[in-house]
Amino acid sequence: MSWHTEPLVGFDLETTGVDVETARIVTAALVFRIDADLAPVTLTWLANPGVDIPAEAAAVHGVTTAKAMADGESAAAVAEAVAAYLAAALNEGQPVVAMNARYDFTVLDRELRRHGLKTLHERIGAATSPGPVIDPLILDKQADKYRKGSRRLEALAVHYGVILDSAHAADADALAAVEVAVAIAEKFPQLQVHPEQLHAWQIRWAAEQATSLQQHLRRLSPYAVVDSEWPMVPLTGERQVRNALADLAQRWESMAPKPPIGDLFVDEVTPAEAHRAARDHTYRQAAADVRDVLRTGHVPHGLMTDAELEQYGTPEATS
Repeated sequence: MSWHTEPLVGFDLETTGVDVETARIVTAALVFRIDADLAPVTLTWLANPGVDIPAEAAAVHGVTTAKAMADGESAAAVAEAVAAYLAAALNEGQPVVAMNARYDFTVLDRELRRHGLKTLHERIGAATSPGPVIDPLILDKQADKYRKGSRRLEALAVHYGVILDSAHAADADALAAVEVAVAIAEKFPQLQVHPEQLHAWQIRWAAEQATSLQQHLRRLSPYAVVDSEWPMVPLTGERQVRNALADLAQRWESMAPKPPIGDLFVDEVTPAEAHRAARDHTYRQAAADVRDVLRTGHVPHGLMTDAELEQYGTPEATS
């Protein structure tokens, strides 16, 4: 029996941003599709992420900071509930369908860790990636490699004849992801296999697709990096260091806002203003140095040890 005829669980999150390491859950949905002839059962949550929701994120999913603070459950409670349901489904071997699963599963993982809760790995006893997971994005890219056009969920819904009335509403997106995945399986019979087999295939396909995209992006940005792990990006020691550095750079940037345009035309400044400007410049430069390390992986000469300077040379010696 193929996975697409079995009960499926759709999973989607709407969040505060696109960075999996810093994004917080705003809304979450699980859609349980028991049978094609039965109406799915839907569970939804609204979370108070504990941080401001950027205007650009609110414009996408419609939830403002004020609404989340007034009506949302605690982020920890939402993450716990979603993880508990997902773990129960995965422990029973039920496939979980998520569009761009790498994002949603990684955000949930970081939220669980942030609040000291058990991760999915701990809940299901998995040494590797949680599964079986079905990702319509991976399937579509693999089965129809050379089709041009967008592969966002809205575009896939149109392409495969799936109704998506409220894009970026977590429950609507979760259901559409399930229906798109089923439609892809029906169109491409080679995907009609046991869910564990398809999960293993997707791990390989996701890595290949990430490598291809990274090569494409590096034509314009030589340091572009695309995560290849799927369906969850592991929190390695390297990523923890990068997260700490990114937090440090952000803190320094917030401590030294850019000066108002008018400050550039002041004829005379007080000693206090001069001190403030010098301090702010130091913070901004330090933040820029850290950002450059994150972007390139290279440590600035000013932070190198004597041994490293002897090996790589000073800017003057190498110019």
